[in-house]
Amino acid sequence: MQAVILAAGEGKRMRPLTLERPKPLVLVAGRPLLEHIIDALPPEVDEIILIVGYKADMLKEHFGDTYKGRMIRYIRQWMPAGTAHALSMAEPFLRNERFILMNADDLHGTPALREALSHPLAILVAQHPEPSKFGVIGLNEDVTLASIVEKPEHPATNLISTGAMVLDKRIFDYEVVRHESGEYFMTYPLNLFAKDHAIAVVTQDFWIPVGYPEDIATAEARLIQYPDFRHTIENV
Repeated sequence: MQAVILAAGEGKRMRPLTLERPKPLVLVAGRPLLEHIIDALPPEVDEIILIVGYKADMLKEHFGDTYKGRMIRYIRQWMPAGTAHALSMAEPFLRNERFILMNADDLHGTPALREALSHPLAILVAQHPEPSKFGVIGLNEDVTLASIVEKPEHPATNLISTGAMVLDKRIFDYEVVRHESGEYFMTYPLNLFAKDHAIAVVTQDFWIPVGYPEDIATAEARLIQYPDFRHTIENV
């Protein structure tokens, strides 16, 4: 199985830490953020498709062609244009099966990723006190995805997408529309996809977005308390 990890951004919110390195190489508990992310993936994942851009050569130098037995393929996003555009870069390299889509600045727990893989299609979600900063989730009665609204001014709920999902190549059959911000988000095609295909909504208890320098201390404190990640602290 393949995992597509979006790692092309400049990490402007993480400055000054990203002035000299890409955000996925910013250290959390003594190790690059992206190492934690890859280590959390279930064993079914045997290939990482890494969408790169900013300081891509540093990522290639660090991880090489394989990381802990998983092959890594690097695909350059030729312009910073959002998540849907970044995923489109991976389309020619995806096999005819499901894949995991993730961001390179979110820590996820392995149990939730495993649960997501138990469904044909799935999206990981969490409760958040400031849902207007994220994609806000609407549910069908059977707890499948009804809608996702990107950064609404007045969110209907505090249930938000954590950026990780299990999809298949049918997602590329759906239209992508430019957001008012100028980027092409996954929100639009995902809403269309969800109308035709049941996407299970998996609520996770461990999710840490690492978007700002001050998030690192929070992430390290939570990693110490989380059994599946404790080895990443102890083995540094």
